[in-house]
Amino acid sequence: MANGGGGGGGGDGGGSSLRMSSNIHANHLSLDASSSSSSSSSSSSSSSSSPSVHEPKMDALIIPVTMEVPCDSRGQRMWWAFLASSMVTFFGGLFIILLWRTLKYLWTVCCHCGGKTKETQKINNGSSQADGTLKPVDEKEEAVAAEVGWMTSVKDWAGVMISAQTLTGRVLVVLVFALSIGALVIYFIDSSNPIESCQNFYKDFTLQIDMAFNVFFLLYFGLRFIAANDKLWFWLEVNSVVDFFTVPPVFVSVYLNRSWLGLRFLRALRLIQFSEILQFLNILKTSNSIKLVNLLSIFISTWLTAAGFIHLVENSGDPWENFQNNQALTYWECVYLLMVTMSTVGYGDVYAKTTLGRLFMVFFILGGLAMFASYVPEIIELIGNRKKYGGSYSAVSGRKHIVVCGHITLESVSNFLKDFLHKDRDDVNVEIVFLHNISPNLELEALFKRHFTQVEFYQGSVLNPHDLARVKIESADACLILANKYCADPDAEDASNIMRVISIKNYHPKIRIITQMLQYHNKAHLLNIPSWNWKEGDDAICLAELKLGFIAQSCLAQGLSTMLANLFSMRSFIKIEEDTWQKYYLEGVSNEMYTEYLSSAFVGLSFPTVCELCFVKLKLLMIAIEYKSANRESRILINPGNHLKIQEGTLGFFIASDAKEVKRAFFYCKACHDDITDPKRIKKCGCKRLIYFEDEQPSTLSPKKKQRNGGMRNSPNSSPKLMRHDPLLIPGNDQIDNMDSNVKKYDSTGMFHWCAPKEIEKVILTRSEAAMTVLSGHVVVCIFGDVSSALIGLRNLVMPLRASNFHYHELKHIVFVGSIEYLKREWETLHNFPKVSILPGTPLSRADLRAVNINLCDMCVILSANQNNIDDTSLQDKECILASLNIKSMQFDDSIGVLQANSQGFTPPGMDRSSPDNSPVHGMLHQPSITTGVNIPIITELVNDTNVQFLDQDDDDDPDTELYLTQPFACGTAFAVSVLDSLMSATYFNDNILTLIRTLVTGGATPELEALIAEENALRGGYSTPQTLANRDRCRVAQLALLDGPFADLGDGGCYGDLFCKALKTYNMLCFGIYRLRDAHLSTPSQCTKRYVITNPPYEFELVPTDLIFCLMQFDHNAGQSRASLSHSSHSSQSSSKKSSSIHSIPSTANRPNRPKSRESRDKQKKEMVYR
Repeated sequence: MANGGGGGGGGDGGGSSLRMSSNIHANHLSLDASSSSSSSSSSSSSSSSSPSVHEPKMDALIIPVTMEVPCDSRGQRMWWAFLASSMVTFFGGLFIILLWRTLKYLWTVCCHCGGKTKETQKINNGSSQADGTLKPVDEKEEAVAAEVGWMTSVKDWAGVMISAQTLTGRVLVVLVFALSIGALVIYFIDSSNPIESCQNFYKDFTLQIDMAFNVFFLLYFGLRFIAANDKLWFWLEVNSVVDFFTVPPVFVSVYLNRSWLGLRFLRALRLIQFSEILQFLNILKTSNSIKLVNLLSIFISTWLTAAGFIHLVENSGDPWENFQNNQALTYWECVYLLMVTMSTVGYGDVYAKTTLGRLFMVFFILGGLAMFASYVPEIIELIGNRKKYGGSYSAVSGRKHIVVCGHITLESVSNFLKDFLHKDRDDVNVEIVFLHNISPNLELEALFKRHFTQVEFYQGSVLNPHDLARVKIESADACLILANKYCADPDAEDASNIMRVISIKNYHPKIRIITQMLQYHNKAHLLNIPSWNWKEGDDAICLAELKLGFIAQSCLAQGLSTMLANLFSMRSFIKIEEDTWQKYYLEGVSNEMYTEYLSSAFVGLSFPTVCELCFVKLKLLMIAIEYKSANRESRILINPGNHLKIQEGTLGFFIASDAKEVKRAFFYCKACHDDITDPKRIKKCGCKRLIYFEDEQPSTLSPKKKQRNGGMRNSPNSSPKLMRHDPLLIPGNDQIDNMDSNVKKYDSTGMFHWCAPKEIEKVILTRSEAAMTVLSGHVVVCIFGDVSSALIGLRNLVMPLRASNFHYHELKHIVFVGSIEYLKREWETLHNFPKVSILPGTPLSRADLRAVNINLCDMCVILSANQNNIDDTSLQDKECILASLNIKSMQFDDSIGVLQANSQGFTPPGMDRSSPDNSPVHGMLHQPSITTGVNIPIITELVNDTNVQFLDQDDDDDPDTELYLTQPFACGTAFAVSVLDSLMSATYFNDNILTLIRTLVTGGATPELEALIAEENALRGGYSTPQTLANRDRCRVAQLALLDGPFADLGDGGCYGDLFCKALKTYNMLCFGIYRLRDAHLSTPSQCTKRYVITNPPYEFELVPTDLIFCLMQFDHNAGQSRASLSHSSHSSQSSSKKSSSIHSIPSTANRPNRPKSRESRDKQKKEMVYR
């Protein structure tokens, strides 16, 4: 064979003869170039010890030989033997497989022909088979079947071993990969030696290790061959080719006592399986990480393999050039050459000189450049993005964190953070962790960066347990789920949030969850989750229930929706010097609802006494308390009567402008602060009683701490109950005697008025029938919707208007004006409520509006079920805005006469027009009838806050003004669901706030009632019993007029504080706000009838005669006796009840001793009758 350049000793396979060191004897063998091309019989000239032997010769090749290595005496290179072993193995096996397939095919064809012949014989000999004799089974067929079964078992065993389905298989696969990398490392070490050299197997340590590795590879190759279904494709696989060109040369090396570096670089192709190995070990779990490792392994393995080929051919030379054009390059220089080639830089410092090397580079640069241009940018992108919102949350010691998920957008997050991190909440030591499966856009990312000290974002899904573990959901204080209020399919959005709750509860059942729900009927699905527990603070904020409840309360006390929305929203105080309506409105807007434990100085005092003391001395308004009964059951009492005495550790609910102000109720000490007039000076003192109280109740409840004190969540109904307010309000003997056990007037819980289900055809009014009914003092509900619109849940609007703490004659008739197709879909939830009628039509038709006497209604409600079907936010409220403007532009004649004021208030109990001892009845504001639609009381529901600017054409609100600062919202004529976003953070800091708000706006829905509605989707009627009638004894929100009545003397220049104390002492009425005419502050009279809300005015606030006072009034049983003859079905009798609630009578205190027998029973029943 021809001499190759790889045999040079001085270089890495250089082609010229090299001078050996002095310690090696001159037994070097030289070989002429001419003899290299001759046959094996040609003789070669031997080298003598003369100096000419040491001169370099271009036509000779010298193989270094040590004294211990008995190399070939001629020094001939044997690279062809190594290569031949691989080629013979590969092509020999390929020939055998093809030969076997050919023979098998021919055998199959022959058997197929023979089978047809046997089948013909069987058909001809069918008679012999019919006589019942069976042909004995051929013994040869049994042997073949047994052999096939044995081979199949071995094949299955081998397949399991190499597929990593078992622990042994995984260990084997990982071991093969590790040994392949080890063999590659040995190649890197040997690459510093000549391409071919004489080595003794017994003394070369690396050769021994490489031999052991390749023996293992050979055994593994056998397993793979046995398990392969298609032997031909297996023989052509990359891993098989790698074994063909790396395993046989090792055995040749042992036999010839020489080593050839050769194609051992192909072991680098094993790196392509690196990602599979990491997946077997459960190290790679995400798609991005798997993709990244795949790209890196393919890129690196191709790079190293190509560098190995260049190293081989450049250090060996071209065979047709007699291996004389080689150059000495290290392997790592070849790696460098390939990199600059792929990147198209090509510095020129290292380049290929051989023809084989250059030819390879021509083809490699095409594929390498494409791979470099596609793989490298993708690898950089994966590395750059994978950790931006990945990773895990690291909890900070001593600091809580909450997880917020669901509908994460710029609007929802900004609204949530603005309320959650409001400065009035004092120091909020809570970190907010947002989890969403979509990375934030630039605006949302900027918002997170502005709050980087308290906000973190992680990309992931709560449906993935791995992502829940990343955000440490098991140690989170709560998980808040936001809903998309503007989605086109509310039921689908609720289903998504319910699935989120299920996933979170499945991962950690004890986590507290507060979720937003869009539809009331979907709340029932949460009760199906076993770990959903109201006792642990789990809450569902139903936006439809609260939104329609707020609107319903505005039908009873106009402007109440605005006041309540401002109470649970955090607003900063904006000071205005000018004497305008905005000044007084904004002073009230800065008030929020807080909770705080009452000082031990209040123990033993009645609620009205404590309430008056807090208002007069502490400048705080207390509206409710948390009361613990003897069995430690917690109840929330709203404005309880003077019978209730404050206990030690009682929690109070306050309306105040700052959390620090509420602490006065906790620090107050009669001994130290009794003579202090400035409430700011009321601070902690060192009295022993206060110290004792702090020892007993160390955690004062502030807005930054949730209300989870002992016993608060121990009631059977899972959340604090709201109890009736006065033991004297148990049904009297007259009512009990008049109870008809065969008539169902209330639902089974006694919380709502009820009637037998009615067909929708019986309540439909034509336009002429509606005009003849002469409706008055009613509620008109204008609803936009069709057969395909999403249901908005009108039951939540009707239920507060049918609360049982109203007498039947006080119920306002409800008339729906809208599409009959839509109302038929809602009717199933409305057919059990009395005094409900439907006028098919459209709210944009003035004829329909005149037919229902819209100018005589107490309130007109405008709703739309089509708002979320429009992409353009500016057009989402077009129907509601058009209907509102249409009504306001209507004109009416003045022939009806003098009517009651549309905004008159309720008369407190205990005042009778016929009683000479009482002041004249108030609230009868006589004024000309409504002649223009502008004066009709309207409340319009909006989806987009910015559309509020279109409701009032005469206001000067800026389009960018926040909703709560606009005139329609301040006047209570507009309501947007966005104001309910603040309930999420308010509920987290104080879960009793949601219970209080829900009770005030829903009319007293109980957990029992919700469970019943979840079962039957309708109210169930119940018989009138003392127990059900006792549930009517709960306070309600009303408006008190000052123009007439017992408080008329305070209406003209009196102080609000005097009115507060008089109403509380005399009638147990708790005042908490004013509904004032917009231009009442002007010295000149104004024709404007618009009013705005003033929340919790100070004691010295001056009243005007036209003011209406928001108050919590007690229930009066005897107010309905004079109306007992009213029909439950007559429309005419219903129309006569316009503002009839202004005429009440209640027995005076002197009359109460006349019923001593029932007093004891009432006290006994009082402990059991509660409502939420």
